[in-house]
Amino acid sequence: MPILERDASRDPAESQHALPKVPLPPLKQTLDMYLKSMEHLVGKEQFSKTKTIVEKFGARGGAGETLQKKLLERRESTTNWIYDYWLQDMYLTNRVALPVNSNPAMVFPKQAFRDRKDALRFAAHLITGVLEYKSLIDTQALAVDYARGQLAGTPLCMQQYSRMFTYYRRPGHTTDTQIESPAATSEPEHIIVACKNQFFVLDIVSNLKRLNEMDILSQLEKIVSMAERSQDSLPPFGLFTSDGRKEWAQARDELIKDATNRASLALMESCVCVVCLDEPTKLEPSDTNRALLLLHGGGRGVNGGNRWYDKSMQYVVGMDGVCGVLCEHSPFEGIVMVQSSEYLLKYMTRSPSKMARSLSVTDLSPPRRLPWKSNPHIQALLSGSSDRLQRLVANLDMDGYKFKFYGKEFIKKQRMSPDAYIQVALQLAFYRCNGRLVSTYESASIRRFQEGRVDNIRSATPEALAFVKSMTDEKPALSDSERMKRLRDAIKAQTDYTIAAITGMAIDNHLLGLREMAKELKMEQPDIFSDETYRASNQFILSTSQVSTVMEMFCCYGPVVPNGYGACYNPQANHIVFCVSSFRESTETCSAVFTKALEQGLLEIRDLCHRSGAAAAAAAAAPTTTTTPPTTAATPPGVQGDGTQPGHRPGGQSLREMSVVRVVPQD
Repeated sequence: MPILERDASRDPAESQHALPKVPLPPLKQTLDMYLKSMEHLVGKEQFSKTKTIVEKFGARGGAGETLQKKLLERRESTTNWIYDYWLQDMYLTNRVALPVNSNPAMVFPKQAFRDRKDALRFAAHLITGVLEYKSLIDTQALAVDYARGQLAGTPLCMQQYSRMFTYYRRPGHTTDTQIESPAATSEPEHIIVACKNQFFVLDIVSNLKRLNEMDILSQLEKIVSMAERSQDSLPPFGLFTSDGRKEWAQARDELIKDATNRASLALMESCVCVVCLDEPTKLEPSDTNRALLLLHGGGRGVNGGNRWYDKSMQYVVGMDGVCGVLCEHSPFEGIVMVQSSEYLLKYMTRSPSKMARSLSVTDLSPPRRLPWKSNPHIQALLSGSSDRLQRLVANLDMDGYKFKFYGKEFIKKQRMSPDAYIQVALQLAFYRCNGRLVSTYESASIRRFQEGRVDNIRSATPEALAFVKSMTDEKPALSDSERMKRLRDAIKAQTDYTIAAITGMAIDNHLLGLREMAKELKMEQPDIFSDETYRASNQFILSTSQVSTVMEMFCCYGPVVPNGYGACYNPQANHIVFCVSSFRESTETCSAVFTKALEQGLLEIRDLCHRSGAAAAAAAAAPTTTTTPPTTAATPPGVQGDGTQPGHRPGGQSLREMSVVRVVPQD
């Protein structure tokens, strides 16, 4: 994810019209990159088969040539040739549950509320900030984002921001649908407030005036009082939205048979956002536990039903100070969540509460509890959704970890890209745990183009494999100078791929487009897309993303495959925040073991840089003297610095058995 800067002096509309279309890479270039990216990740026999299939696909007069021609025509006739294909494949046809699997969360700093009233003041101030930000979007007053870092200064597409408060993901049996509410409408705008698993409509406009902070606080206090009347409580229907998309679609079919439920769902779909007033928990407010509570609410016995996961923006204010934002990912990328969260936290810090100076809107209509009608069949479906959420909560293994030994300033002093450096360290950690590399996903923004979303940086490069082997299997046989060369080669390869991805020249979107065009033409599926190598290439066992922030907060999400890791990182000047996730049911993964290996690798790479720098300085000071670069203490062939062989688990243990016990939310 690129680091951004904002330029308020340039006209947003003008910069957006000037953006080019997403390019379509040459077919041969993509196929060559595909083979290079997979050769070292599959067996020799399988790769030989794949190479033959790819050569046939790319041959003159072959299927690839036909499909490429059709994609070129599609590019000419559409704003963005890949967008619809990508959106369907990445999100809308994906049947997994949204919490953990799809929706990312941004965890805000822990708040020290004195009492419930203090928490509601915070919530009212936050809602006021949200409405200020929405106003900037609606009036197109939001400054244009410009990229920094690689290819700095490029204006970026701002369209994703317009979807923040207007989109809703409606479940379908095979495909979900994005519902868009008009940004400006004659209907009064409202937000939904979740409290004690109940949902309330809070109108934010009264007598043609937007509610001020004092009014919002007053309405929140009324909502809390209404929610505490247990005799009026309704079933926790928010649990439905935590289920698999097919299961939720089936339940929704039952719900909408009743007019009351149809009306309540319509209000959910058209709200600006959801604000979740969470009950306090007994959990220690560690980074790990706060991340868990943001992602899934802790399950049905905690705040798991106090969510509506289909809505694009959910703001969580826990009475115990656990706060943050949870996003439905299909309308926009993480950078939109980051930028809006940065604005909110700055607003909360720098804009004093206006309670005392505000004039209240008189005759406010009280908030309304969303009514639901249930029956035994709906109740049984809800029970099933609740049970499946509990299994997901129990399964998620999260490790929020702060690497305190150094940060991006040290990496920059080595004349290396911090993102590329961390990606190489992630490869080293995975290799140390598993003795191999796997297909890796790192999101790369293509917002330099009209309606651009993301493509994939494939971080498990041949150069990365050569480096991690130099730090493990081949360590005793190599000098520091050779290891350092391999490190720089790996970082260059990562940087080169990053530039290719952000300029629209990566392979994943292109291959997806070719595959989907074949379906569209009702062509027999080309062998390249049924090949085992293609399947492996899309099993992202390591799913990563850099989510950098200026304010104190961090992002988290779950793995994308059952035996995989999610690894989100936030490099700061003198430390790096990681949030690593995996599933407990897998014996191949363990978040605590991975973060331990990650720390070890980061320290080893730092030490390698220090030794190489010292050797270079000594050589420069005494140019006529021949010196031998210092090496680390020898270890037996095939043995790592910690005494274990790559991928070896002491006593035949699985990674899960080697893990430490972690506290997870329970019933």
